[in-house]
Amino acid sequence: MKNVVNAPSKQMFQALTFSDTNASTQCGLSRQLSDAFAMSHVFPRHTKADLPVAVTGDGCYILDRSGKKYFDGSGGAAVSCLGHSDPDVIAAIKAQVDRIAFAHTGFFTSEPAEELADLLIGKAPGNLDRVYFVSGGSEAMEAALKLARQYFLEKGEASRHRVIARRQSYHGNTLGALATGGNQWRREPFAPLMIDTTHIAPCYEYRDRREGETAFDYGQRIANELEAEILRLGPENVMAFVAEPVVGATAGALPPVEGYFKRIREICDNYGVLLILDEVMCGMGRTGTLFACEQDGVAPDILCIAKGLGAGYQPVGAMLCTAAIYEAIETGSGFFQHGHTYIGHPTACAAALAVFRKLTGGVADRVMPMGEKLTTALNDAFGQHPHVGDIRGRGLFRGIEIVEDRASKAPFDPKRGINKALKKAAFEAGLICYPMGGTIDGVRGDHILLAPPFILEDSHIGEITDKLNQAFKAVF
Repeated sequence: MKNVVNAPSKQMFQALTFSDTNASTQCGLSRQLSDAFAMSHVFPRHTKADLPVAVTGDGCYILDRSGKKYFDGSGGAAVSCLGHSDPDVIAAIKAQVDRIAFAHTGFFTSEPAEELADLLIGKAPGNLDRVYFVSGGSEAMEAALKLARQYFLEKGEASRHRVIARRQSYHGNTLGALATGGNQWRREPFAPLMIDTTHIAPCYEYRDRREGETAFDYGQRIANELEAEILRLGPENVMAFVAEPVVGATAGALPPVEGYFKRIREICDNYGVLLILDEVMCGMGRTGTLFACEQDGVAPDILCIAKGLGAGYQPVGAMLCTAAIYEAIETGSGFFQHGHTYIGHPTACAAALAVFRKLTGGVADRVMPMGEKLTTALNDAFGQHPHVGDIRGRGLFRGIEIVEDRASKAPFDPKRGINKALKKAAFEAGLICYPMGGTIDGVRGDHILLAPPFILEDSHIGEITDKLNQAFKAVF
């Protein structure tokens, strides 16, 4: 007979949360609770991980069950832009649940969804005109790919189905999004299940700009790879080009050079290819403007956001598309052949609406100046470090590329697991950051991604550099 482990009861949690005059009782409950979690039935990301239990969020910090405090220097995965205890967002969620928590979009729309869509479109670049709400970034990208395909079907261009993206990119973990991304480590096990997508070079100035080549000329050369690939596949077959304006987890806050995306936009327009921009990680103020692509002077046909849209308070994301794409569906079949149970979830939209109001009410205005302070501090602390090759990014989205040799830019041997060691050492020092490996080609290279909450103060910047320095000393 299968052994059943009882979940920790509400009474156990209360006994640990509130003071108990009987210390022995409290210790006994603590042991029971610890034993229950040790025998967890949760399927974790890594089966060998021994994770602390997060119990409290306090501004920029997370506290675990032992009382240890961690500065959330990566916002989880660039999610918690408002920190972990914003009273206005929490109040908005409670108020919506008191009214109606859920209404299926096959039968109803909702006030939070309608209002949030209006506000998003009011700030969105270019001709973006409609918003499709989902539960996260992968769903947003999946919806974008399916909408692009249906758009061309409605237009009578059924041969357009090929997607071009970039190496060292990441667009989500559902099969369509995973196939589009260029993260080799994530793709490899599931390659037989995925659609055929081709990839061109990323805009990776630190490693790929040639000696004597200007940054602008480099960007044009790399962007022109898109035109070559469209011509190779046949323009009549190409549906979309997908890119992150500032590459996130896979390459470590990798920004484009000036003029790169303008050339990309021009090529897409010349061949009737849709431009899909993935701002799941870099959008919603993270890079210093509400939409990351604003800084490059371009607007996409389809844009995806998530993470910072809900700031971690609810699982929510969105796909935005132009009026022309929406009209092709509306005047054609009239039905987008796609959907999930929780699209347009009223409580999730209420949370995102409160987050959006905070961002546009002044919080996002802090990102650029605080980002400059963070960059200055990182350069002062690590600019000449023998194992720091590049410090890059925009706003409060910063990457540090780790190298074995600064002069040659040679990476560490992947077998050393430098990124894993840095993550562990930083965590032990009380700093949550987002290191990853495979920065260069999916196998070689290490980087650290920083994406702290927008509410951080000057003192927090010193805390980030101090704790990173502790981690560097422990690892190097």
